[in-house]
Amino acid sequence: MDNKNRFWTDPDVGALVLRVTVGGLLFFHGWHKVQVGIANQMQMLADNGIPGFFMYFMYISEVLAPALIVLGVFTRISALTIIVTMIVVLYVVPFPTMALNEHGAWVIELQLFYLAIPVALFFTGPGRFRVWCSKSGNWLLD
Repeated sequence: MDNKNRFWTDPDVGALVLRVTVGGLLFFHGWHKVQVGIANQMQMLADNGIPGFFMYFMYISEVLAPALIVLGVFTRISALTIIVTMIVVLYVVPFPTMALNEHGAWVIELQLFYLAIPVALFFTGPGRFRVWCSKSGNWLLD
């Protein structure tokens, strides 16, 4: 297979696109919370029986983890932190789960995208295009 056709069928290119997409979008989502604070979200956790200080985990899962995912460093661990965060979001935020919004989209589709893409990255890993590669041989550190 020549290099031109390999680019269009390369799973490493697909992993790179997924990494840059979810990492880039989620980083700015988290950066907004760095700028305006997380007091409302801490209260929302507390109202659902989860200690509010767990909201500080959000800084890892919505700022640090997306940056690491874009770089391809500790991709699986970073994806796992985002997965945990999104499961908590789906539990805590009161969504009308089967409802459609005014555009005909499922109300929780954004949250499901932010859950599904890190799940895919957890299983696929970062791919070949990354800044650093762990020499430990531990698949979780990829």
